[in-house]
This record gives sequence, C-alpha cells and structure tokens, in this order.
Amino acid sequence: MIHILARTVRYLVFGLDLALLTLALYLLSWLPHRLLRSFYPQLFRFWCRTFVRALGVELRLHQHNAHSLPDTYIMIANHPSAFEDIGIPALFPVHSLAKIEVRDWWFAGRISEAAGTLYVRREARDSRREAYGSIVAELEQGGCVALYPEGGCKGRRIFESFRFGAFDISLKTGVPIVPVFLHYEAQEDFEWRPNVSLPIKILEVLRSRNKTAHYYVFDALDPGEFPDRETYSERVHGMYLVWQRRFLE
Repeated sequence: MIHILARTVRYLVFGLDLALLTLALYLLSWLPHRLLRSFYPQLFRFWCRTFVRALGVELRLHQHNAHSLPDTYIMIANHPSAFEDIGIPALFPVHSLAKIEVRDWWFAGRISEAAGTLYVRREARDSRREAYGSIVAELEQGGCVALYPEGGCKGRRIFESFRFGAFDISLKTGVPIVPVFLHYEAQEDFEWRPNVSLPIKILEVLRSRNKTAHYYVFDALDPGEFPDRETYSERVHGMYLVWQRRFLE
C-alpha cells in the first residue's frame, strides 16, 4: 500500500513538472524563430527528458559504438512506437523529421515546431522534396537530423525494406549515418498500432507492465564505402535484421 501511494505521489509530482514546463515552452514558442534557435532546442531536449520521467519510462542508452559520434550526422532508427518522438531527442541533439500531422498535436505540435522539427507529408511528392531540402540545409549548418527509414510506424518488427531518402542525402552530402536500434521490453504496450490515438498510446505506456526501453547506438557509417543508395540501404537494412534477431528473438 505504501509502495502504491509513493508511486502515485511521484507520478503527480513529475506530471506537475511536465505541465509547468510544457506551459513555459508553449509561451516561449511565440517568440521569433531567429531568437528561438539559440536556446529553444536545448529546452526542448530537457522537456523530452521530463516527459520520459513523467511516463515512468526507464530509458537506457547502450553505446555499442567503438568511436565517438561525429559532430554532424544523420541518425536513423526503427520506429515501433510514438515514444521515439521524445526518446530520441531526450538522448541525442537532433532535429527530427516527423509526419506533418505532428504539427497539429495540441501544445506538443507548436513546441516541436519551435524546436526545429522538420515535417513531411509522406504521400505528397512536393512535400518529400521540400523535406529533403530542409534536411540538407540543416546538415549544412552543422546540425544533426533524426529520421526513420521505414517510413513511419510499421510495427514491432523491422519493415521489409527501407526508403532511400536518408541514404541518398548521406551520399550527396558526405554526412555519415548513425544507426540506433530501439527495443522496448513490453513491445505490445509501446507499439503504436493503426487507429490508436496519441492520448490512448500515452495512457498505454503510462500503464505499461514493463517500462524499460533500450536504445542501442552503433558506429557511424561512412557514405564513401557505398557505391549507391540502393546498396547503402540494403546493407543497413540487413544490419537491422541482425540486431532484431540479437535483441528481439
């Protein structure tokens, strides 16, 4: 009984912290973007860590990389859950590529936009072209970008193929790709299934029977080692299948 009461109090305190910080970031988001870029992304990362704590998730970083990460990189990851939207920036200084619908998510949409999140309407060619240009521009300014080559949440297992965008950009800019493999111990609780709203998904994570999340980061991949985007994509997709067998099966 005491344990349950202590956990409830902890969630209330962390939830209040998150609510107050969300309000602060929302109000700051109305400042001109040229001012926000100097400090807002760091606040956004702190907000993400606060969100993780409020959900009670134990987010574990496993550094399987033998070498330090480069200053500028394209981070890719598998995408089984909505949790990655806060999990990745909680650990890494990246600007994420998200579906355009994220921009309309209550307070979180405006906060993510102010933080420099890049958006794409996946089914629209013009939007994909614009997102491509935005990613290149961010990399040229020395920023790091995170995206999901599966092209959205495809379930708890690696999708049958990766899209070429990240690999094409890496080849054309010379910016390396940093692969991260995500593993949620309670896969069913974290998996973002079709027709499940974001509030319901957050509630499912909050009530999860096991809130341990493992983020495995590996060495950066040099684009100079690959002749074309097809070979690059297939090689990396094969790596993810190996990690899937290693960590999930």
